[in-house]
Amino acid sequence: MSDLLTPYLSFDRKKWSELRDAVPMTLDEADLEKLRGINEHLTMDEVQDIYLPLSRLLNLYVKARKGRTQVLEHFLGEKNGNVPYVIGIAGSVAVGKSTTARLLKALLERWPEHPKVELITTDGFLHPNEVLNKRNLMKKKGFPESYDIRRLVEFVSDVKSGKPRVEAPVYSHLVYDITDEVKEVEQPDILIVEGLNVLQSGMDYPHDPHRVFISDFLDFSIYVDAEGELLKTWYIERFMAFRRGAFQNPSSYFHHYTLLSEQEARNTAAGIWEEINGKNLVENILPTRERAGLILQKGNNHAVQTVKVRK
Repeated sequence: MSDLLTPYLSFDRKKWSELRDAVPMTLDEADLEKLRGINEHLTMDEVQDIYLPLSRLLNLYVKARKGRTQVLEHFLGEKNGNVPYVIGIAGSVAVGKSTTARLLKALLERWPEHPKVELITTDGFLHPNEVLNKRNLMKKKGFPESYDIRRLVEFVSDVKSGKPRVEAPVYSHLVYDITDEVKEVEQPDILIVEGLNVLQSGMDYPHDPHRVFISDFLDFSIYVDAEGELLKTWYIERFMAFRRGAFQNPSSYFHHYTLLSEQEARNTAAGIWEEINGKNLVENILPTRERAGLILQKGNNHAVQTVKVRK
């Protein structure tokens, strides 16, 4: 389909990489090693071809928004303080959106215009397991009804309004539950919010009469995309990597999976994908893709093949 007939401009990898426009590489191999997710193959070429041009685009957007803010302040004759630029990153489980978020944070905070960049995941706003068990929602973790959406919206609203210090709950993937920890966010220049539900709106929460959502506070949004079969493969591979690593910890909620044979573990992972994550993708996550300002379409090895930017 022609770009003229869609709301997006489409760029193949080569065309997109040319938009880097001499932006310097500010990360080295040691940085990438810290940023890689489980079972992902993040390369320096991927950063140079895809994420440096993206950081350049985001930097331009942030500067443009600051310009508009200055116009409003001039018009009103008063300063509104530091209003952060909020970026949402959405996509399926196992697509690599957490790595994308960490990488963009690392790149953006190296731009001289906005050194303070914070990253929050919406996992911290899941209801505690005690609540999910009571509501029979443990097998629907990540579905819209499993989130404390009011608390999430309140958090983003407080940060966006310039509140000096805002606390976010912290989720542990080890114990598979909310912890007693909190993350403090203090007036960042940019806030990145990453999660399954960041592009969802009122129509996705018919059970909740709340009518303001995270998407209402986003200045820019990114959807990390891949074909369903690839996502399933990546999920199973990631599950097996966790089984060899984090699941070995006796404190892990999923420690019992280490007792399974290799094939039993693979079958279990495939079952979890079909019953929970794949279903959530089709019903609740994928329908939000076209709300994004930019779509990263991945192919094999998590490499981005196409970038679509909303006109």
